Amino acid sequence: MSTKTSTKPARNAKSQSVMPVRRDAQFPLPADRAHDWVGDGSVHFTHLMNTMSLVIPVGERFFIDAVRHYRDQITDPDLKKAATAFIGQEAMHGREHDEYNARIIERLPSAAVFEKRVKALLDWFASSTPSSMRLSTTIALEHLTAIMADGLLQEPRVSEKAEKGYAALWRWHALEETEHKGVAYDVWEATQGRDAAAYANRAFGLLAATAIFWGMVIPHFLNFVRQEGKLTDLKGWKSFYRMAFGEVGFLRKMARPWFDYFRPGFHPWDDDNSHFLAEVDSFTEAFRTPRAAYAKAA
Repeated sequence: MSTKTSTKPARNAKSQSVMPVRRDAQFPLPADRAHDWVGDGSVHFTHLMNTMSLVIPVGERFFIDAVRHYRDQITDPDLKKAATAFIGQEAMHGREHDEYNARIIERLPSAAVFEKRVKALLDWFASSTPSSMRLSTTIALEHLTAIMADGLLQEPRVSEKAEKGYAALWRWHALEETEHKGVAYDVWEATQGRDAAAYANRAFGLLAATAIFWGMVIPHFLNFVRQEGKLTDLKGWKSFYRMAFGEVGFLRKMARPWFDYFRPGFHPWDDDNSHFLAEVDSFTEAFRTPRAAYAKAA
């Protein structure tokens, strides 16, 4: 295996100033709200978020393996430390979304089938593609995750009526995704460089990852809405449109930062939203309670 360690680009200055921290948080997630936790009067946007959550645990493990593969090739000690913290954060995210997903599966057993399909796809990809392609896919999906996280942090209306436990889990996840949004990309530049071949590889990675991600999420999301008996619920779809594309525009607002990835000089921290990180430690501290204690209190 060959890498491009002979040309070591300077690490992004903002990345150097933000060091991720592994935080152990646990969230109260009432099972009876798994289908409508967004609280907007419909299940539609809730199940879009739920469908994306089903991807997260197996996706995070894929990211961990992709970054871990290159960690020993990193010569910058701070980047190596950040990569280790990235792995720790992603492991915590996977654990909490496993708990969340168990509640979805309890309500809709077919969600387990979707989760297994995602795992099978990523397992095949991990065993059938070069390590550089796995890292390219990781930084592409990390970019999608980072712009979704920014959407959650920038737009309080996404969660203003939401059940508190689910909303807190998503906010914690969004804060930590923001905190480590440059790490995998810095690993990419440190090991693959910034030449034309590296650019083509990462650009293709985003195109492929986006098509596969939404190609899997959309049909299963629609299936979950159908199983709830809400596929023809026009009021529910109107609420969904407001949240996703209309006034709130959670998905609509992703378009510009998605295209930004194709700039040759792109870096995730070009969009500096680090001001949100001022709350990450205090916010997480409120959810140090073990999950068993939440259940006992209920």
